[in-house]
Amino acid sequence: MPYTPSHQRYASMEYRRCGNSGLKLPALSLGLWHNFGHVDVLENSRQILRQAFDAGVTHFDLANNYGPPPGSAEENFGKILHEDFRGYRDELIISSKAGYKMWEGPYGEWGSRKYLISSLDQSLRRMKLDYVDIFYSHRPDPNTPLEETMGALDAIVRQGKALYVGISNYETPEATRAIQILRELGTPCLIHQPKYSMLVRWVEESLLDLLEREGVGCIPFSPLAQGLLTNKYLKGIPAESRAAKPHGFLKEEEITPSRVEQMRQLDALAQERGQSLAQMALAWLLKDPRVTSVLIGASTPAQLTDSLQCLHHTQFSEDELAQIETILQGA
Repeated sequence: MPYTPSHQRYASMEYRRCGNSGLKLPALSLGLWHNFGHVDVLENSRQILRQAFDAGVTHFDLANNYGPPPGSAEENFGKILHEDFRGYRDELIISSKAGYKMWEGPYGEWGSRKYLISSLDQSLRRMKLDYVDIFYSHRPDPNTPLEETMGALDAIVRQGKALYVGISNYETPEATRAIQILRELGTPCLIHQPKYSMLVRWVEESLLDLLEREGVGCIPFSPLAQGLLTNKYLKGIPAESRAAKPHGFLKEEEITPSRVEQMRQLDALAQERGQSLAQMALAWLLKDPRVTSVLIGASTPAQLTDSLQCLHHTQFSEDELAQIETILQGA
């Protein structure tokens, strides 16, 4: 049946301003890293996207290599976008990235002007779009001058292929230089997408302070640590889980007895707060005003619904924060 979005889609979502820009993003954004490729069921992906938009999730985050196989997430998203969301493009923020290997030869990865512009052209064709809202340099390139990579991002905006640009996986020194170069070029860095969760906290050392100082947004990815920060692995490794998939990034050996015990303690605290472990982990990130939005993934509509519930309780008492630190440091 034709899709008609909910008329109440903006009633309950929180929208946060992205750094010093005029753009607001939903507190939760949907990442299409896994579960949207050709190895997945298209109709399931469609239902997740519909449900997300119905809940006020206006930002869909992709990259050239998302799938699997690489490129298939953008192809599937483009198909669903034009079948279901054609009349709502101006209500959506669509982002893509380039940096990891996408095709053979010397021009198929990293950060050259040749690769970034060629990759975005391919992404636009796959999604059947004239432009993306945000385009990222997916990772820094140690062998390409940062001026060239940032210059390519500036050119992409001036060519009308992206409205904003950002960086991802840049540590603080690289991010500092990238932000400065983009400002000098006249195309400010809108946002940084780092890996950040209760279990991966390097950004707290200096990156978050940098982004706040420079007026750049922050959108953490992998907030649930590939599913570790959920109740999925509290009693073993389910057959349908990421750890059980041959193409997944979470490996079975990462789910150690000590890690499982740590997750059980966090789960008990989450239950005291009236939340699932996943909801608490997302809320824990959103408690920081320097975080613009958190990228969530979903393999089912039910999983998306569970994640969205975190928005009902994003405040933590000092005692709760202290308990979380004690649990995390005890691993």
